[in-house]
This record gives sequence, structure tokens and C-alpha cells, in this order.
Amino acid sequence: MNNIRVRFAPSPTGALHIGGVRTALYNYLLAKKYNGTFILRIEDTDQTRYIEGAEDYIMQSLKWCNILPVEGPGMGGAYGPYRQSERKDLYKKYAIELVTKGRAYYAFDTPEELDAMRLREKEKGNHSPLYNGAIKKSMTNSITLSDQEVKERLESGAPYTIRLNIPSDETVIVNDIIRGEVSFQTNDLDDKIVLKGDGMPTYHLANIVDDHLMKITHVIRGEEWLPSTAHHVLMYRFFGWEDTMPTFAHLPLILKPNGKGKLSKRDGDKLGMPVFPLAWKGKTPEDSFDGFKEHGFDPQAVLNFLAFLGWNPGTEQEIFSLDELVEAFSLDGIGKSGARFDFDKAKWFNEQYISSKNNKTLAVLVKPLLEEKGYNATDDFIETFCGMMKERVTFYKDFADKGYYFFEPVKEYDAKTVKKKWKDEHKNNFNKMIEIILNTDPFDPTTMENKVKEFITENELKFGDLFPLLRVAIAGIVKGPPVFDMIALLGKEEVKQRLEKATEFFENTTQQKV
Repeated sequence: MNNIRVRFAPSPTGALHIGGVRTALYNYLLAKKYNGTFILRIEDTDQTRYIEGAEDYIMQSLKWCNILPVEGPGMGGAYGPYRQSERKDLYKKYAIELVTKGRAYYAFDTPEELDAMRLREKEKGNHSPLYNGAIKKSMTNSITLSDQEVKERLESGAPYTIRLNIPSDETVIVNDIIRGEVSFQTNDLDDKIVLKGDGMPTYHLANIVDDHLMKITHVIRGEEWLPSTAHHVLMYRFFGWEDTMPTFAHLPLILKPNGKGKLSKRDGDKLGMPVFPLAWKGKTPEDSFDGFKEHGFDPQAVLNFLAFLGWNPGTEQEIFSLDELVEAFSLDGIGKSGARFDFDKAKWFNEQYISSKNNKTLAVLVKPLLEEKGYNATDDFIETFCGMMKERVTFYKDFADKGYYFFEPVKEYDAKTVKKKWKDEHKNNFNKMIEIILNTDPFDPTTMENKVKEFITENELKFGDLFPLLRVAIAGIVKGPPVFDMIALLGKEEVKQRLEKATEFFENTTQQKV
């Protein structure tokens, strides 16, 4: 495929849903695979739904995910402007062209007349009336009015919209890469408004005109737009642009974790998981939330996870770098069925990406999270710490949360283990082990471990009688990084203080009634 040009065209009506990020990703991958162009177009024709800050949020989300467009607002490009609100005059020209060709008409119906029409139709048993066919011939528009009446209304400034003039008794074929051939009957289509009363175009007109003028070759978007594609195919015909009509690919839905219904913001709130890339601060607490970034996800893990929500590479490989996704991606690999949002799988991807990073890279990412908690340490300390913890965390925030005991005294000891293991017959040996550790020189993991193992073997002791207590004394829990690695990193003085404090706790705990 040559000269591929694709666009991601979100509306700035709030935070960008993770499904939108997937749409952007698939567009990006196709463009990159064929050395094409990935474009960002802001579809802000509905000014009543415009939300301040939403456009910036979209750009920051794409930047965090590293799927940046090369044309778009603030980026330049030969086909701008890339905000539809800045192209308003352009759309009216094309709407008038459709009217001139008889492919659209002026509609002067008032809201009251439209309500009356709907009521009449419902009384006839038609509960979903469409403005088309016989209905348009009973309404106030340039089909039913004389040319003179239309002229007078336009010259007087009477409010109007422009509607498509959908022909009757035809079949419209949409050839979709994912869905195959999909057919629509024109009698089931309404005469959609293409130019609103405020002079702004609707999505249908603006998107067709812009895709044509921006030379878009592939339209990759959610399946909710498939029913409207019949109108779009007709509009390409009406304008005489059939030869340059883009190829369509309508993506499957992202479903709730239980597989029933489309994933929504409410699902994220209910299940305690992110469904947006970045945090969004709305006007109310209910409209504010954290995203994948704040939850502690690696952006590459998010892309890898999203790529598999609908696409299959045809191999057993699951972990892909962005370059590998570009190489493997094809629209043919996208299925028709909805993809279940498996948050456990998302966490698995994140674990793989975190554990595979080198310690120096992790230290740079983790250091700010530690500082937010008030934890300060040298870069070398943080680097070693990351190496110990990276296979024991799911999210970046876990480094500071689960590994807190590297930076401050133990908050809570595993009392159950203490009561089970702190027995009279072990106390003396535990204290001897502590003495061995604190007198080890050099104070490194290997030397310490060898000396302690030698002590345990010579005295015919069991590791399980002493090691759990040592872990609890150092970290408060029995699971975690290798205990001698922790001891060496914390340093002799810190370890001495912890062991003294823990021993006192052990004694007090076991003296209490169980």
C-alpha cells in the first residue's frame, strides 16, 4: 500500500476513553507499517459539548503513549487547519453544492413542527419516525415549497438546516475490511442534517469533506459508526468522489470485564480500574478520576494490551515492542467480535514490562514516586532497590507502597508468624545468628549468607525456624527480596536498630495471650 494517510479524529468533549486510544493506536500502526502519515483532527463542530482542556488531554494522552501524529493542531501540515471549528465556511460551500445538485435540501421546520410530526407518526404506530420518504413531503422544506418561497425565506434570514436527500428503494453497499460486505436499504435511512441552524456542519458532512480534502486513504473507527457509513458512501457518490473514497475498517467494541456490554467509565469506578489513559479533573469529584498512568502502568504495556483487544498477530507471541507491533500489524488480523477488557491481563502485561527493564531505567522512573512519599536515597541505592523489587510489583506505584520498609522503619510486623516461630528453643540461636550477621566483614550478601548457613548446619538447625523471623524483623513480612540482599543494602547500623526493635516486639507479642 502506498501513500497511506489515516486520521484519528476525536471530539474534545471530555477525557479520551481507552477505546479511543486503541483506535489511535491501530491508525498509527497502519501508517507506520507503510511509511504513511498519521493525522490528528479535532472534530469540534458541536460547540455545545465542547469541554475546556479536552483537546490538550488528547494530545497529552497520545504523547504519553508515544503514538504521536505528524499532522494536526499545532503541528502544521499541508491540509490544515485541523480543527473543524476553524473550517466552518468551507463546509457551507459543500452543503450548498449538494443542494444545487438536488442531493440535499433546505429544511425550515421549527422544533414545534418536528415534535408534531413525531407525535402524528407515533399515533400511527410508527414509534421511530425517520425524516425521509413520505414524511419529508409533508414538512416545510425546499422539496415542498416553491422556489420563490424558498428564496424569500432565505433572504429574510429564516432559520434552516440542510438535510441529505436520500433516494428511495436503493441498496447501499459498504465494503469493510473487518466486516466484509455490509448492505443497507435507503428506505431505512433518514435524511440526516448536514448543516445545522448555527451554520456548523454535522459530523457526517465535516468528516466526509475533511477526509476527501486531507486525502485520507483509510478510515479506521469504532463499530458504532458503521450504520452511518451508508450515508457517507452516498455522500461520496453525491459529490462525485467515489474514486477517492477511503477504505473503511470498523473496529469491534471493547466489552466490560464480564463480556456483557460496552466498557464505560462507570465500569472503571465500580471495579476500581482505569479506563482512561491519564487522570482527568472534572468539575465534580464524580467526573474526576485517575488513569492508567497514575495507576502505575507503563505506557508500552498499555499499548501492548490494547493492541490485543481486537487484533491477533496469528502467532503465540504476546510481548511486542512498538516497533514489533508496527511490523506485525495488519487490518486483516482484527476480528469482528467484541474484545473483553481483561484487567488481570493488563496487569500481567505491566508486570512483564517492569521486570524486563534494566535497573538504571527503572530508578529514573521510580525516584519521583519515592520522593512523593518523602523517601530520599542515593541513585545507587534506588537502582539496587529496583533490581530487588521489579519482579515483585505489578504497578510502578508498588515500588513505594510495597517496598516502603527500605526507606522507613517497619510499620507492622507479621504477628502470626512471630507467635508461631518465636519459641524459647529458638531465641538463643536467633540472637547468635544476629550476632554473626552484625559482625560479618565485609558486610555483603554472599559473605553473610555463607556464615549463617554454616552456623545453621553446624548446629543442626532448620532454616525454617530462623529465617522467617529474620525476614519479619527486617521487613515486617515473610515474603520479599532475598533477605541478605536487603540487609546489605540497608546497612549495618539500620539493620542493628531494626533487629533490636523487632526482638523487643517478638518478646512482647509472645508474652500476650494468644
